[in-house]
Amino acid sequence: MATTVSAPAASVAYASPRGRGVLLASILGSGMAFLDGTAVNVALPAIGRELETGLSGLQWAVDAYLLTLGSLVLTGGALGDAWGQRRVFLLGLVAFAFTSVLCGLAPSAWTLALFRAAQGMGAALLVPASLALLRTSFPEADRQRAVSTWAGLSGVTTAVGPLLGGWLVDAVSWRIVFFLNVPVGALAVWVALRHVPASAPKGDTRGLDLAGAVTAALGLGGVIYALIEGPAHGWNAPAILAVTGGAALLAAFVFLEARERHPMLPLTLFRSPIFSGANLTTLVVYFALGGATFLVVLALQQQLGYSALGAGAALLPITLLLLLLSPAVGRLAGRIGARPLMTAGPLLAGVGLALLTRLQRDGDYVGTVLPGVTVLGLGLALTVGPLTAVVLGAVEDPYAGIASGVNNAVARIAGLLAVALLPLLGGLAGDSGADFLAGTRRALWVSAGLCAVGALCSLLTIPREAGRARQAPPPKGSRRGTVRMLSRPREQGA
Repeated sequence: MATTVSAPAASVAYASPRGRGVLLASILGSGMAFLDGTAVNVALPAIGRELETGLSGLQWAVDAYLLTLGSLVLTGGALGDAWGQRRVFLLGLVAFAFTSVLCGLAPSAWTLALFRAAQGMGAALLVPASLALLRTSFPEADRQRAVSTWAGLSGVTTAVGPLLGGWLVDAVSWRIVFFLNVPVGALAVWVALRHVPASAPKGDTRGLDLAGAVTAALGLGGVIYALIEGPAHGWNAPAILAVTGGAALLAAFVFLEARERHPMLPLTLFRSPIFSGANLTTLVVYFALGGATFLVVLALQQQLGYSALGAGAALLPITLLLLLLSPAVGRLAGRIGARPLMTAGPLLAGVGLALLTRLQRDGDYVGTVLPGVTVLGLGLALTVGPLTAVVLGAVEDPYAGIASGVNNAVARIAGLLAVALLPLLGGLAGDSGADFLAGTRRALWVSAGLCAVGALCSLLTIPREAGRARQAPPPKGSRRGTVRMLSRPREQGA
């Protein structure tokens, strides 16, 4: 559920050769997952052509991965606590690399979706463990420096993904995008075995909420199946049963989590209005972003004639602005608080998405694409850092790991739902043969509206003090102290 907070078996100094090895292993592991996620998006049109599948097949290629990753990532974090972070990290690396080979060899759209789901399971082990390694390996004095380096270099892999993936698709084949994970994974395994110290596992798996993980995965899977396949085959009995069964399982998931001794999703966290509001903002903003970029990448290649590399480069300003502006935005949030930035950021992102509705077949990049992606990148740069800080600051320190994990899972599930639902809202679902560019414009307007909802949510739920650097602890009874106390979740059973 959360990264372990126990002391590492053997702490290593940040500047030591072993410390650099731990950092390299963590960056390679998380970077492999981040790079794969962004690179696959630009490969989708090529996948569709070779495997002879339409929009629904491409939706499954993305959503099968997000389904298992989003529903199992908290369980993956709990396994790291129980079995030891290095062991789970190595297991995740091997599983991710092996299933990547299966994806690259997939003979059909449905086998690709199946292998992508398996790949998501490997990522659910790999992603939380890669960051947890830094917490279990470095002493507290070096930990923040290590995490900052990890975040910066992992962001670089996210930026490189669309470019590298697009180049590989154009030069060789979409299958190489998956095979690339094998040498990267092998290098990460070698570095981890050589440098990462083994942390002492708790050895207690009673805290694993397997019932919650399975119920969440099946519930989300049923809803996603209905959203993708229902329009394609008509809202017949199987689709209706799928959405009904999925919704029932999600309700059962909430019921189980309220009674589970060690829930993967502690519902007490949501007693904090700040935590709930920040995660609602995450849900709507990442829904808008995930669905819009999925459709825009397809539109650029299928409708506007961009190559895979060109489509990847077209969205690069978003990632570059995030990387360049995040430090300055963090300092600004420390001075003025997160609420102004988390209100202005989603509004600006919505303007960017609205500008992207100007996509047209005879339009040039500078006139029709660049303004939208630039404004969208600026809006996200104002939003992402303060949002993360608010999520972590809304709970007591012992809850910080699981709060971060829950927020990460919310972002993944938002993208999962967006890829299934946004084409339906744009009139594109079911491989209907509708004008794809017109449908993409409609979906972008929906996404822009959702960003405005995210801004309103931040304005109403995030207090002025959230995210602001405090020079000294607030006195007892002060308003700031009251806000902080209100944000603390009560213990289980309280």
